[in-house]
Amino acid sequence: MVAFDLPIPENEGLPSSAVILKFELLYAPVLVNGSDFQASPDYCPAAIHEFRIPPKALLGLHSYCPVYFDAFHAVLVDVSVHTTLLKTVSCKVHTKVPSIAYSTTNDVSGESIDGSTQALDQVASTDLKQVMLVKALLNARDTLLAELQKLSDAINHAVDLTEFTSKMNDMKLFDSFLQEPAAADADDSAQGKPQNGLERVNGRLEFLSDRLLHNLSKDDVLKIFNLSGDQVFYLWNTFLNFHRDSKTRILDFLRDEWAKDRRAEWSIWMVYSKVDMPHRYINGSFDESSHQIVHKRGSSLWKLTDDPAQMAAMRAELHRRSIAQMRMNSRSIQDMQIFGDPSGIPIVIIEHVMNAPQRTSSDNLYMRNLVIRDSITTSTVPSSEAVKKLSSASAAQSGRDLKIVIFVHGFQGHHLDLRLVRNQWLLIDPKIEFLMSEVNEEKTSGDFREMGLRLAHEVISFVKKKMDKASRSGHLRDIKLSFVGHSIGNVIIRTALAESAMEPYLRFLHTFVSLSGPHLGYLYSSNSLFNSGLWLLKKLKGTQCIHQLTFADDPDIRNTFFYKLCEQRSLENFKHIILLSSPQDGYVPYHSARIESCRAASMDNSKKGKAFLEMLNNCLDQIRAPTAENRVFVRCDINFDTSSHGRNLNTLIGRAAHIEFLESDIFARFIMWSFPDLFQ
Repeated sequence: MVAFDLPIPENEGLPSSAVILKFELLYAPVLVNGSDFQASPDYCPAAIHEFRIPPKALLGLHSYCPVYFDAFHAVLVDVSVHTTLLKTVSCKVHTKVPSIAYSTTNDVSGESIDGSTQALDQVASTDLKQVMLVKALLNARDTLLAELQKLSDAINHAVDLTEFTSKMNDMKLFDSFLQEPAAADADDSAQGKPQNGLERVNGRLEFLSDRLLHNLSKDDVLKIFNLSGDQVFYLWNTFLNFHRDSKTRILDFLRDEWAKDRRAEWSIWMVYSKVDMPHRYINGSFDESSHQIVHKRGSSLWKLTDDPAQMAAMRAELHRRSIAQMRMNSRSIQDMQIFGDPSGIPIVIIEHVMNAPQRTSSDNLYMRNLVIRDSITTSTVPSSEAVKKLSSASAAQSGRDLKIVIFVHGFQGHHLDLRLVRNQWLLIDPKIEFLMSEVNEEKTSGDFREMGLRLAHEVISFVKKKMDKASRSGHLRDIKLSFVGHSIGNVIIRTALAESAMEPYLRFLHTFVSLSGPHLGYLYSSNSLFNSGLWLLKKLKGTQCIHQLTFADDPDIRNTFFYKLCEQRSLENFKHIILLSSPQDGYVPYHSARIESCRAASMDNSKKGKAFLEMLNNCLDQIRAPTAENRVFVRCDINFDTSSHGRNLNTLIGRAAHIEFLESDIFARFIMWSFPDLFQ
C-alpha cells in the first residue's frame, strides 16, 4: 500500500484541477560482478503510463486501474485507486475551524493519498468556500460509507457499521443549531421542514441549500465540520483495515466492475447499430440500409456520393467532430492514452448483423419472418460473471478448457505484426495459448493454396502439442480454436480451413477476427493508384497471389481460386465472426473486407457480376448456417485519425490506414473489452 497526501493550498477551496498519476517502467542495466548480478544505480524510464483523476473523483473514488505501459512493453500491473477527503488534526477551537484534510486516498493496489488542510477562519458570515468544504466532507463520508458497504457485500466479507450508521446523523449531536432561526421561511415551516437548512431523509440529515447553510453560525459550521471530519476519518481507517484483510478479493471485484463499465466508458468513440442480413444482394439489387446516415435529409444523401466507403468515412468524421462538444465522465479515472487526445482516437462503428432465413431455391426473399438469432447484448451472450461461476463449478468435475488463438500476418508481413491484438487478448484471458504464425514469412507471393497448406500443418502441429500437454495435466473438457488475420492472412486462414487435414479440428472453431481481409478478392476495386501497383506486380514480378486476388489466374471466373474458395465452408463452423474494415484503407476494397455487395456489382449484369453475387451469397450462406449456439456476426468500421500523417503517398493510396491496424491497439481495446465474452 502506497499513500499520498495531496495538500490543498492555503486560502483555496476544493481543488478545481485534476491529479495525474504517472507510472514509470524503469530500465536499469544489470552489472556482472563475478558470479553475482546487481542492478545498476543508473536507470531511466522505458515506458510511461499516465492516468487522470478528475476533481470530483478526488472526493471519493474506488476503481481498478490497469497499468500496461505501451505496445513495446507487454506487462500488466494491477492497481486499485482509492480517494477520499479527510480532516487533519484539529486546531484550537477558539481561533480556527480545524484544518480540513483534503485526503485523496489513492489506493494503488492499496495505495492511499491522505490530503491537505485548509483552515476555516471564523468570520461573521460563513464563506462559500467554508460551506463547500463542509458539504464536501459530508459527501465524502456518504460516498465512503456506500462504497465500503458495496465492497463488503460484493466479496462477502462483513464490516460491522451498525453502530456507526445509527449515530452518524443523530439529531442530538446537532442540538446547538437545530433551533429555528428567527427569520425562518414561512413556507418551509408550513411543510414541516427544519428551517436551519437541515432535513431528515430516511432517518438521515441532509443539507438543503447553500443559502440556508449560510444562516448557521460559525460555531455551528465548526461543529458540523469537526463531526463529519471525524466520521470520515473513522470510516477511512475502517476501510484501510478492511483492505489489508481482503485486498486480493477487492481488486478482483473492482477489476470485474471496470470490465463491465468499458462499453459505457468508451461509448464516446463507438457507434452501435443493428441491421438485417443483406438478403437483397440475392437479386442483384444494392442494400443501402447499412450505409445511410440517420438525418432528416437522409433521402437525398446518395446524391452526394454513391460510394459506401465515403459514406462511412463521412459518418465517422461527423461523430469525431461532435466529440469536442461531449462532456467526459468526471467521476471516473481516465486513461491518458485515450483521454489525453479524445479527438485523435479511432471511431469504431459496430454493425451487428442479424441473421435472416437461409436462402433456398424455393424461397421467396420476404416469405418468412426474420429469425433474429444473434445479439451482442447480455440477453444472448452470458455475462463474464456467469461464465466464471459455471467454469469454476464444473472445472473440478469436467476438467479444463484449452483455448488457442492463431495469428496470421498479411502480404510480406512479419509473424509479430498482430502482437498488439494478441496483447489485448491476453489481458482479457491470460490463459490462452497463442501461435504467431511464422510458416509463411517471406513466402506470401506464391499460391494461396500452398500458403494455406503450410498454415494448416503448422496449426495442427501446434494444437496437437497443446492438447498433449493439457491432457497430461488433467482431463481436457473442450477446445476453442480462434483465428485472427490481417489482410491476405485472412485468405490464408480460410484456405487452410478448407484443407482436408483440418477437418477433425473444425468443430473446435470459436472466434474469427478479420482485420481488413479481401474475402471477395479485388473485383470492383475503386482505387486506381493501387490497381496500377497490382498490375505492375503481375506483369513485372508475376506474383501468383496477386493473379488470384484479381481473378486473373483463370479465363473462366468460375474456375478461379477465389470463386472456388467461396464455395468451401470455411466460415460455417465459427461461433463468432468479426469483420474489421476501414473506409480509409485503400489496399483492400471496402465491400470485400465487409463481405457485402457494392454499387458497381449490383449494376453489373455480366458473367462477372453474376459470379460475384454467387461468391457473396456462398459466404453469407455459411454465416447463416445453423449452429448449436447463437452465432454473433459483427462488422466493425474503424476510422483512424490520419491528420498526423499529412498528405503523402501512404495516405493517398490508403496504405496508412491499412498499416494502422497493426500499429494501433485502441480500436482493438474498444471492441474486445466491450464484448469480452467473444474472446473468452
